[in-house]
Amino acid sequence: MTLARSERAALADLFDELGPDQPTLCEGWDTQDLLIHLLIRERRPGAYAGTFVKPLKGWTDKVAGGYAQRPWSEVVQEYRSGPPVWNPAGWGKLDELTNGGEMFIHHEDARRGQPGWEPRKLDPESVAELEKMLGSGMSKLALRKFPIGVVAELPDSRRIPLKPGEPAAIVSGEPGEIIIWMSGRDEARVTFAGDDDAVAALHAGTRGL
Repeated sequence: MTLARSERAALADLFDELGPDQPTLCEGWDTQDLLIHLLIRERRPGAYAGTFVKPLKGWTDKVAGGYAQRPWSEVVQEYRSGPPVWNPAGWGKLDELTNGGEMFIHHEDARRGQPGWEPRKLDPESVAELEKMLGSGMSKLALRKFPIGVVAELPDSRRIPLKPGEPAAIVSGEPGEIIIWMSGRDEARVTFAGDDDAVAALHAGTRGL
């Protein structure tokens, strides 16, 4: 099973467990808001545009309100079933490219929004998929506002360039933890190294897609 599919299934299970009113790492969003975001993203592209285009926000809010009125178990099942057949984001490799990181990060948004969370022990296949994302265009985009270079250091001491530049700071951790950090979340088990100015820039910089 691909990362996109395994994380979707695990997040759907967690939605069933938590219900619609639990906190997440997404500021201002509870679990219902997060689920509705995911459904609009893959099922209502016109309404999803309102996330970025202010004149369309009213339409986005209207569609979100419709989802909010439906039974929780019903909308969770709709999410669990994946993108509709007409959406290319659900087709084979495109599913992994467009949804692997998205499902993983939002699964952790829901998990780490709860007290007492701990990192999961991921299977080797999932770790390998997350590692592929490091050093990809996703990394450069997420770190584009940093004035320095950034290098990932994995637990086996391998290093992967995330963003070119000098001086370079080092972010150490499991691939998934580094991806969570790159996405702008502070609830990630990573450590930093490098000269003082480079590390200070890591703490001060803006991360995320």
